Amino acid sequence: MFHETFHDDGLAHLSYLVGDGGAAAVIDPRRDCDTYIERALAHGAQITHVFETHRHEDFVSGAVELAARTGAEILHGAALDFDYGEPCREGDTFRFGDVEIEVLETPGHTFESLSLVLRDCSTGDAPLGVFTGDALFVGDVGRTDFYPDRAEEVAGLLYDSLHQKLLPLGDHVLLWPAHGAGSVCGSGMADRDWSTLGYERRHNPRLQLGRGAFIDAKVAEHHVKPPYFERMERMNLAGPPRVPDRPRPTPLSVSEFARHVDDGMVVVDIRSPEAFAGACLPDALALPLDMLPSYAGWFLPAQRRIGLVADHADDAIEATRQLARLGYDDVLGYLAGGMTAWEVSGRPYDRIRAVPVQTLARRGRPGDDYLLLDVRSDEEWESGHLPGATHAPLDALTEHLRALPDDRPVTTFCGSGRRAIIAASVLKRAGFDEVEDCLGSMAAVGAADEDITGALEI
Repeated sequence: MFHETFHDDGLAHLSYLVGDGGAAAVIDPRRDCDTYIERALAHGAQITHVFETHRHEDFVSGAVELAARTGAEILHGAALDFDYGEPCREGDTFRFGDVEIEVLETPGHTFESLSLVLRDCSTGDAPLGVFTGDALFVGDVGRTDFYPDRAEEVAGLLYDSLHQKLLPLGDHVLLWPAHGAGSVCGSGMADRDWSTLGYERRHNPRLQLGRGAFIDAKVAEHHVKPPYFERMERMNLAGPPRVPDRPRPTPLSVSEFARHVDDGMVVVDIRSPEAFAGACLPDALALPLDMLPSYAGWFLPAQRRIGLVADHADDAIEATRQLARLGYDDVLGYLAGGMTAWEVSGRPYDRIRAVPVQTLARRGRPGDDYLLLDVRSDEEWESGHLPGATHAPLDALTEHLRALPDDRPVTTFCGSGRRAIIAASVLKRAGFDEVEDCLGSMAAVGAADEDITGALEI
């Protein structure tokens, strides 16, 4: 028997390969699926089944791609009419050598949500582990806000799934969810990929609530819903298109890159905030590589061609992979030679003024002379913010643009300056001329001496 976990850091997505006796199954695959095939071959196995625990909202499913490459059968919940694969229902079982997978219907996060119970039949018929999809996480439970007109109903369904289907499997049963800490599909998740049902029964805050209190708590939750979620839902219901035959982005000369920009290509700069602030292409969108999966869906239009600015070709390759997982397939290439090549070509470039916290201290409280725009989350803002700052969470920034004054410099601010550089680039693209980024932001404030914090009225 073999079992492997695949962790996508960018989306905090977890997928799995499990099998025995020359056959294997993949649970909730990502779109770039070569790694599953390679690992199955390493175990001397063929992938025969692909399970989808639910229709995913935050990434493009790899089920269709993986089935096309392996001939595997796709299985999903029966409560939603997918355009591909076959429905499976409560109690259905599938064997892979001594490994058995049994289907549990666990609605709540979505109506068609499944959990998959794993047994090792060579040692007995007791459950060994369960793949819970987005029903139960390590330290949290799935969000239930996708059906706002049926909020109490779906919250009740999730409670029943947890307490009538999953927890009765036994305290010893291993828990393998579809997401980990950092995912937009939940909050409060522990920073580890697995647990046991017994541990969660005792320590998961949501599992300590009675049914009524659980429903009230879930109805009161407020989760962000990126605009690309609806596109993911449509793609994953109809069956995502095959991955384009463009495994590596193309290096584009300065003249080629400039021509594509003139033709409407969106420039995505994946370099560090410091590099972007120093020199960037006009109207480029700053999305540092490690933040690309979290924020591309908020700010990148779906049907536009994309050109990358990167420090290294490997970064452009990784960015192309991450974008494909979000359904952005039309990455034309990256700027060969990077910003240096653009600069020496004599073409114009822009910059974002970097503002240290010492400068903010000298300026004093924001007012008519400048606007301090804090783009942290509501929770971060409520935990403490600089006096006089204006709050506009990054995930809602586009909704606030028209209300922001454009007659004074805008200094973007966040936890460290990384989200602030994204916000600064969005403001520049929206026509704001005087835009700055406080590199270091709140972390720098916390590390500053008393003279600085006193001047900032902290």
